[in-house]
Amino acid sequence: MNLTPEQQKVGKENFNDAVAVTRRDFLSGTVAAGLATGAGLGSIYFGYGASVGNPLRVGFIGTGDEGSVLIGAHNPEYLQAVAIADIRPYNVFRAFHGDVSSPNAQRVRPGLMAKYGWKTEDEARKQVKVYAAYEEMLADKNIEAVVISLPLHLHAEAAIKAMRAGKHVLTEKLMGHSIYECKEMGRTARETGKLLATGHQRHYSVLYDNAVHTIGDARLIGDVHSIRAQWHRGNLPGKDSWKPPLPADEALLKKMASWRKRLEDSKPSEVDVWSKRVAQLEAQIADSGVDAELFGYTEKQLPDGTPRTPLEELIRWRLCNRTGGGLMAELGSHQLDAAGIFISAMHGKGKKVKPLTVTAVGNRSIFPDDREVDDHVYCMYEYPAPDYVENPNKKIVVTYSSINGNGFGGYGEVVMGTAGTLLLEQEQNVMLYKGSSRDTRVTVSKSKSGEAVLDTTESGGGGSIAAVATTASGKAPPSRGYTEEMEHWAWCIRNPDPANQPRCKPEVALADAVIALVSNLALKKSGEQPRVDFKEEWFDIESDVTPEGVKPDLQREQYKI
Repeated sequence: MNLTPEQQKVGKENFNDAVAVTRRDFLSGTVAAGLATGAGLGSIYFGYGASVGNPLRVGFIGTGDEGSVLIGAHNPEYLQAVAIADIRPYNVFRAFHGDVSSPNAQRVRPGLMAKYGWKTEDEARKQVKVYAAYEEMLADKNIEAVVISLPLHLHAEAAIKAMRAGKHVLTEKLMGHSIYECKEMGRTARETGKLLATGHQRHYSVLYDNAVHTIGDARLIGDVHSIRAQWHRGNLPGKDSWKPPLPADEALLKKMASWRKRLEDSKPSEVDVWSKRVAQLEAQIADSGVDAELFGYTEKQLPDGTPRTPLEELIRWRLCNRTGGGLMAELGSHQLDAAGIFISAMHGKGKKVKPLTVTAVGNRSIFPDDREVDDHVYCMYEYPAPDYVENPNKKIVVTYSSINGNGFGGYGEVVMGTAGTLLLEQEQNVMLYKGSSRDTRVTVSKSKSGEAVLDTTESGGGGSIAAVATTASGKAPPSRGYTEEMEHWAWCIRNPDPANQPRCKPEVALADAVIALVSNLALKKSGEQPRVDFKEEWFDIESDVTPEGVKPDLQREQYKI
């Protein structure tokens, strides 16, 4: 996944050529015409309405790192934020003001005040109610739907309570912490008639959708037989994004003293920036007053013998098996979702192809025993090829690695076919190559039959894949799909019809959860059971069979409202 600038240039131009053939009508006229009228790219591309007229009144449950991203990505023409719920002062601050710790953080988490043009938090609070316990929010009749970005172990409980309270739900990935919980969520959606969507945003990425057309419709890379995916990060002990500082950490208190001094010494032009940064840090330190045990977080002794407080479990929930799902849930689920989309494209429209087997190994070789989750995972999956039934040897192999300690290669997918190779990097770049060569320029044209074909020529040329997502303006990078997934969810709610369903509806989200969570089971059993076979019943919402051996039960005490 690490190419020279010239290789990247060649590959991007090739993909642009491929898009020109496979999606020519879209790029040549529809986008430009639609954007000229003020309509958004997502609505034009994915075919939902340019607005919903009366924006959906939404409450955001959980406004931490991911919740604040969704707040920043929502479109007020489709969703009107009327309430938030979070138990941490730090998250409430960021929900309103955005993450002011750096310009890039503020870009992806701009906050409600910037989104709606409110000048002060007091003005914003007149429009947006603030709750600690989300159950109180669910009793608000003014709220029609909720966006859930809580720690993974709370997804099912919050979603089921919300649907029973008459709210539509969009929950962050994974769908749930276990397969039986996911099935309970899907069954509740069917019983209540509420739309339940899960935030696997690659279903709403223009780049990924064009890649699907390149693979499935145009068949430009031939028969897909292998996919390699990875998500590598440079996290190291002392520099770990999954282990943020606790409110009483000495490093955080030292930072506060330093930032207050910076504020005192600031030039007039810098006072506003440093005032906001100090205020955000004060809110983070104020988390020390949260009674996490009251909200179900627990105390436990870590593998290294040190005690973990309920507050630490709340703040560092991704490191705990009880509250999180490790690398496969947080990162791998996205890329296995993408691999499934690509393989399904080979089988034809409307197909959701499921894996046959998974083999997995994992370890904690970089970080000390201050966590329960692995810091390295390596998985291999077998998927059926289109002609698998006729010939069981016909399989597509997907390999996946997610590691800490070295971010070389970043994240992305390499899709290899008999005629070409497609590279997708960090949801921003897509590159197309003929065969196995990364140095050969490929031109894309139509044959006499009208089909797209690849022709080899000498290297050269250039172009930017960003043009795919910004045909009219040519300014912004490609959307990662957050905005589009929320827009379409709102549009489906405002246009009720059995045909209007989120692209990541319960049946699709359950399949993604099965793959990630069964991979975790395989990781735990890697020493005794080298391969796990997927069972068809695991993917069926109505089946009581689950890999955990626990039957779905909608009468659980925690689901009562």
